[in-house]
Amino acid sequence: MARRPKRSHNGGPRLDEYKGPPWGKGDPYIFLAWQAAHAKAWKAPSHEVMLLRMDRAERLGLTYEEYTLEILERGRHLGHEDADRISAIKAARKRRRAHRLD
Repeated sequence: MARRPKRSHNGGPRLDEYKGPPWGKGDPYIFLAWQAAHAKAWKAPSHEVMLLRMDRAERLGLTYEEYTLEILERGRHLGHEDADRISAIKAARKRRRAHRLD
């Protein structure tokens, strides 16, 4: 049978398990601003935009996430004329996969 908590227990973790705020020793405003910007950038696009990106990514041999990240980071859509950049993305994918296996 589970033990009942003491009357003064708040239901949260023990104080010795507390590791501090999620922003660490940095500025909480900057942490929260980046967190909000990340959520806004990765907000789900409309269904049509998502299908368009998936189609373009598939034609280029990239994943949806790789293609979307390129749009967010560089501000431009990749095409067949960007073969050098596409090959660099694929090479980075192989390095990440090999690194996980180590």
